[in-house]
Parts: sequence; C-alpha cells; structure tokens
Amino acid sequence: MICNGGVYEHREKLLRGFTSRYNITKLVYFEATPDIREAITREKQIKGWLRSKKIALIESVNPNWIDLSTEWFLSDQTLRPEMRDSE
Repeated sequence: MICNGGVYEHREKLLRGFTSRYNITKLVYFEATPDIREAITREKQIKGWLRSKKIALIESVNPNWIDLSTEWFLSDQTLRPEMRDSE
C-alpha cells in the first residue's frame, strides 16, 4: 500500500512546505514501495530530473493529470479503510 499519512494534510495545506507554498492540491503521480529507503532514493532521483522529464513520467501513466487521491477519502475526509497501510 502507499503511505497515506500526509496525502490529506498536503492537499488541505495543513503542512507547511512545497505543497502549501505552490498551492499543490492534486496527486498526479506516485510509486508504491514497502521500503522507505528505496522511496527516499527514488524521490531524490526524480527531484534531480529536468521538469520536462518529470512531466513525461507523469503523462506516461496519467496523461490527463487526474487527481489520483480523489476516491481515497470518505465524505468527511477520513481515509477509506482499503487505502490504509497494513498494520
């Protein structure tokens, strides 16, 4: 499963940082991995890419830039049970 801890907080700008500074409200790309070290390494790799390469990556899996997290929450913004990390 994906890490769900910050998706809602980022979307609603409850956390200071990049997403609130640049008004980011959509999740258009993500990669799932059970290994946090692998996730950090991949994030750093992608951060080093040119913007055009990042856009090509997004559009290879989500050409219409649809918010992938739209269906993850119930109406009260509680994370749907099937989207929670396994404990």
